[in-house]
Amino acid sequence: TPEPSAMWLGACAAARSPLAAAAAPPPALPGGSPLPRRLYGGAAMLRPLRRLSRPPRRAAATGPGRRLLLSTPIFYANGPPHIGHLYSALLADALHRHRRLRGAGPGRLSTGTDEHGLKIQQAAAAAGTSPPELCERVSSLFHQALTHAAVSFTDFTRTSEPRHQRAVRYFWGALRDGGALYKGSYEGWYCTPEECFLPESQLTEHRDAQGRPCKVSLETGHQVHWTKEENYMFRLSAFQDPLRKWLRDNPQAISPHPFYQRVLHWLEEDLPDLSVSRERSRLQWGIPVPSDSTQTIYVWVDALVNYLSVVGYPETHGEWWPAVHHVVGKDILKFHAVYWPALLMAAGLAPPERILVHSHWTVHGQKMSKSLGNVIDPFACIGQYTVDGFRYFLLRQGVPERDCDYYDEKVVKVVNSELADALGGLLNRSTALSINPSNTYPCFSESCFPKVLDYRETKGMGRASAEDYEFVASVASLPLQVANYFEGFQIYKALECIVLCVRQTNSFFQRHRPWKLNRKDPAEQLWLDTIIHVTLECLRVYGTLLQPVIPHTADRLLSRLAVEPEERGLSSLTFLARYNGKSCPFEGRQLGPDTGILFHRLEKSRQPQIETKKL
Repeated sequence: TPEPSAMWLGACAAARSPLAAAAAPPPALPGGSPLPRRLYGGAAMLRPLRRLSRPPRRAAATGPGRRLLLSTPIFYANGPPHIGHLYSALLADALHRHRRLRGAGPGRLSTGTDEHGLKIQQAAAAAGTSPPELCERVSSLFHQALTHAAVSFTDFTRTSEPRHQRAVRYFWGALRDGGALYKGSYEGWYCTPEECFLPESQLTEHRDAQGRPCKVSLETGHQVHWTKEENYMFRLSAFQDPLRKWLRDNPQAISPHPFYQRVLHWLEEDLPDLSVSRERSRLQWGIPVPSDSTQTIYVWVDALVNYLSVVGYPETHGEWWPAVHHVVGKDILKFHAVYWPALLMAAGLAPPERILVHSHWTVHGQKMSKSLGNVIDPFACIGQYTVDGFRYFLLRQGVPERDCDYYDEKVVKVVNSELADALGGLLNRSTALSINPSNTYPCFSESCFPKVLDYRETKGMGRASAEDYEFVASVASLPLQVANYFEGFQIYKALECIVLCVRQTNSFFQRHRPWKLNRKDPAEQLWLDTIIHVTLECLRVYGTLLQPVIPHTADRLLSRLAVEPEERGLSSLTFLARYNGKSCPFEGRQLGPDTGILFHRLEKSRQPQIETKKL
């Protein structure tokens, strides 16, 4: 990727003449209303783009000790959390935990609340309270929900904090001093729920609650209103070519691939300059524009800077930036994949390393909506299905490329089948005193399960069948498969592979019926011990790999197998060392205390987990 200074020079060259942009009057819509227009302010308001004086500092890009910041979006504080918010956070949390288990280097996970903007100003007024009081309550709910769901965040940012506001003012100054801002008149269709102007192509005709004709967003159905005001504009159009080059040079910058293609498509269309302030008379709840008390900084500029303020911008961010992976929902993709990289380039900073995008959760096929009364409450879900049960369901069933459907019966079915029955049942059967009366990690017998080059030619070589060799080969390859799926932002596929291996292990155990073997026969005892050894080795691998997803259950499983905390990392994970002629540190070890059923079966919920929290 070229340094931001080079990108910035390219943007300077691509910028249109301010005089040409200001010359023509805006064309009219049928009925006489002017089309949304980037600007028609006077040329005297405009400042030419100019080169940044120094290249930015960069975090180390490679190496085993490289730093990485993973981030969720900061969640808008106009209402309580729902499962869509929790899904974003769990994806980021699982990636953060997996990286930590790999020993990949210093890492941080940031989240928080976005507390400025017209929506919050209006929500506070409707609730009969002040914006600060509303934000305090809602931010607390988000903090509680994420903590309750075992999200291992290291930083919780609130945009109302002084450290963040200071960073936003500095960032604005960098944009201004670089010539990326100008003041002009702007008018167009403004959507308050989405906090942005929308072009005519993204609108459709509708009727409001009183039956009057109105315009709404095609994507969300939110009503828009014609707005005209004077504000500051960001020269987004100057960054069209640098943004294209950035993405084409970095095909992994946006994942999954369909979202990468979507952003490239957007960059082939007209990219109008962006309104980055609002009149203070209309929006008081926000950060004032430095040196212009009549304007408030646009809430999205304010919010996006949280990714910098959390790492110490403007002083110490170079220790982390741009080694940053943003986890975001597809509804805010344009803000993160178009506006944010352009703003960063304009401020002399590199775009983030990766933007990981996920789709939405529907409920019985319908979009979650307060008006439909189907918003799912994460507090209720965790209470009903347990922390690990609900974490597992969302990460197992959530597919980033497409919307996923939620209903209570599906949670019960998935969690009971895969955690309670398949995984929990396997642990229970292989550690039962009737099968393993010594309560130890028994010995592996090479004579019963000899190493072979071709598992199809095992006849007469031991007790293990060709099917057994195929199964242990699947488990041996599992850690690398899981690592690749995590790296590719396909956590659901990693869990799919683990579940398949768990079922294969159950089949292995059932196929050889260890409870039927005669302990008094030394040969039978060797084979019995080997069956249990292989099964416990598999369970140890599954427990280790499942730590990022179901941390509490994985901890109980590994503790039952007497796996010490320092033995739970991914970088040193081995499987069936004795099969490969090496010593096994677990062989002969006393198992940990039996704490009962690993995961209790869930009961079907009698009531849907609908959000009831009041603000």
